[in-house]
Amino acid sequence: MNKILLLEDDILFGESLQDLLEDESYEVVLCRNGQEALDATYNSKFNLYLLDINVPLIDGISLLKDLRHSNDRTPAIFLTSHVQKEVMVNGFISGADDYMKKPFDTDELLLRMHALLLRANSIQNESYGSLRIDKQQKRIFKDDCELDLSVKEYTLLALMIRQNGKVVTKEVIINELWHACESVSDGAIRVYINRLKGELGSEAIENIRGVGYRLVS
Repeated sequence: MNKILLLEDDILFGESLQDLLEDESYEVVLCRNGQEALDATYNSKFNLYLLDINVPLIDGISLLKDLRHSNDRTPAIFLTSHVQKEVMVNGFISGADDYMKKPFDTDELLLRMHALLLRANSIQNESYGSLRIDKQQKRIFKDDCELDLSVKEYTLLALMIRQNGKVVTKEVIINELWHACESVSDGAIRVYINRLKGELGSEAIENIRGVGYRLVS
């Protein structure tokens, strides 16, 4: 289920839109001001942002700028009563993917949301065999069951999935998992490889002696 952050300070409009989206099987978190919305992004991962602009505490454009500066690439649509072209331009400059002026057709909104989510999912999800990465949520699934991975385990397995069965050298693994100033032994790499084997099965990862490792589909 896709999770939507809806920033809207008009209570009646916000609740009406929330009901509409939930009827379409979206999970919706409704926030009344920009600070509440910002806090929500720290506590949850969202698939899409629907943002009013003229809201209390932190306006929608400033909020999206802050999120983009923190490398948050979640698709975002501005829903606003502003009609000035300058506001629209600033909205796109801040990192918006789309912009709709109130009042808008709800069927059109649903179509635009669907298109953005499809595009985002095609970018965010990569797979190899029964394994699938959700890059936005930083999770990996095997046969649609989420794997219980630490940050380094996720990073290593995602690296191997992206290689599509090709060998990942030890040097590449070290560069991906550790800072340049850190001293890393082959034993440290084996620790994480063995943990992944515990999740995937001992035959899922092949050791190419002296070179590196590869996933076996």
